[in-house]
Amino acid sequence: MNEQRASLPGTIAAWVVAFLMVFPILWMAITAFKTESEAIAIPPLLLFRPVLSSFAAALAQSGYLHFALNSIIVSLGSTVLAILIAFPAAYAMAFQPGRHTQDLLVWMLSTKMLPPVGVLVPIYLIFRDTGLLDTVEGLVIVDTLMNLPIVVWMLFSFFRDIPRDILEAAHMDGVGPRKQMMHLLLPLASPGIASAALLAIILSWNEAFWSINLTAAHAGTLAAYIARYSAPEGLFWAKLSAASVLAVAPILLFGCLAQRRLVRGLTVGAVK
Repeated sequence: MNEQRASLPGTIAAWVVAFLMVFPILWMAITAFKTESEAIAIPPLLLFRPVLSSFAAALAQSGYLHFALNSIIVSLGSTVLAILIAFPAAYAMAFQPGRHTQDLLVWMLSTKMLPPVGVLVPIYLIFRDTGLLDTVEGLVIVDTLMNLPIVVWMLFSFFRDIPRDILEAAHMDGVGPRKQMMHLLLPLASPGIASAALLAIILSWNEAFWSINLTAAHAGTLAAYIARYSAPEGLFWAKLSAASVLAVAPILLFGCLAQRRLVRGLTVGAVK
């Protein structure tokens, strides 16, 4: 009984924090089903007749499918490219470490501490000179570079938990590094690779800074799609909320379906 009483404040605090985190998404979803006049009403209306006019306007006027397709291509493309680059890099760092391997890992992770705006000008100029502005290929490249440090770190952590005896036995049997990666590491580390890929997809889908600054109408993702709902005279709150719901719904559904796999992959090796 005492333990239950002691845990009650913690439970209440957890529910309060969870509500505060979910409330903006819940309010956005509620506003999406209002008319524009109801969306800007003061005080906010809690009782109203739901309508779908904002969703119809968002789908009809802004090319939702075009932006959604760009988001899918950029997320999957950057994830595949990041895994292909990070897999051999993490293998080398985990099983053939050098004197500066740990320093290299720390340096790679430290690049995530740099604000993206700090490198906007050089990247913009490089993309302009190479013809990558407003292209899906350019976004795939920049998202790959942004997510690569995290993917390398995750794969390195999973590889480090794999017993070295397995690879040493394969090496004594004449199995080279390439076959070791393909036939030993790939099956053993599949939960870790899957979790790294799922996280990279989510990060790429949610990325807004580069999509807004490096694209226009052709290669914009759903982040650019939402940004189109700003206007000099103000914001159309109901249409903006509907567009936001359409943008976040696919990745929320994907996250719910992949939650168990993601958590399982992130906790591999945590308990020996």
